[in-house]
Amino acid sequence: MATPKKAPVKKAAPKKTVEAGALEATIWNAAGTSTGTIALPAEIFGAAWNADLVHQVVVGMQANARTSTAHTKFRGEVAGGGKKPWKQKGTGRARHGSTRSPIWKGGGVTHGPRAEKDYSVKINRKMRTAALMSVLSRKWKDGEVLFVDKLSFAEPKTKDARAAIVAIAKGSGADTLATKRKNAAVVAFSQKDTIAEKSFSNIGSLMTEEVRNLNPVDLMNKKFLIIENPAASFEVLTGRIAKKA
Repeated sequence: MATPKKAPVKKAAPKKTVEAGALEATIWNAAGTSTGTIALPAEIFGAAWNADLVHQVVVGMQANARTSTAHTKFRGEVAGGGKKPWKQKGTGRARHGSTRSPIWKGGGVTHGPRAEKDYSVKINRKMRTAALMSVLSRKWKDGEVLFVDKLSFAEPKTKDARAAIVAIAKGSGADTLATKRKNAAVVAFSQKDTIAEKSFSNIGSLMTEEVRNLNPVDLMNKKFLIIENPAASFEVLTGRIAKKA
């Protein structure tokens, strides 16, 4: 009887990696007109989606932002009650030594919440940066990242800021950017721009932030991300990756 031949083992195909410069995006201006394209760094917009890491970082950042507000007082902290309510014997009533006792109305609280609990957790810088790049890549793949060459105004005016958002939304085809009433977008500036921030501050569906301060929590809470001056912004983001290494 012939010995059956073993089936050949297929080698797994090597994973494809996105080369730097292989990603391109359209750049828009405040009038909603395309001004060209820009190559996207693969280390920023070509990262793999890591749901577990993003969840861990987001929950950790939310915990770090949590403050203990609920607070009750022990019997030694409430006011009054320094005198014995009545004598120990002869009244026919139960014996008490202080009205600050937890069984008295207005007395201390037993086992109540205290504003002493620390909810903060440690998040490594490498984890935070990797989670940010994962979210940026995912939002880019989902078509939720827009690049604008310049968003500056001569003076703080909500009217001008709203007109720019409407024009960008119409030109890019991201209609909900202008119509979404809550959590529409994060407008990220390459550097501090007080006039632009004031112009957008009265639009409740938007929030402004500097690129250097972008974090996964804000990006996950908003639908779109608008990056102003992408060339300079990429340098800032690449610098964060370099610190992680």
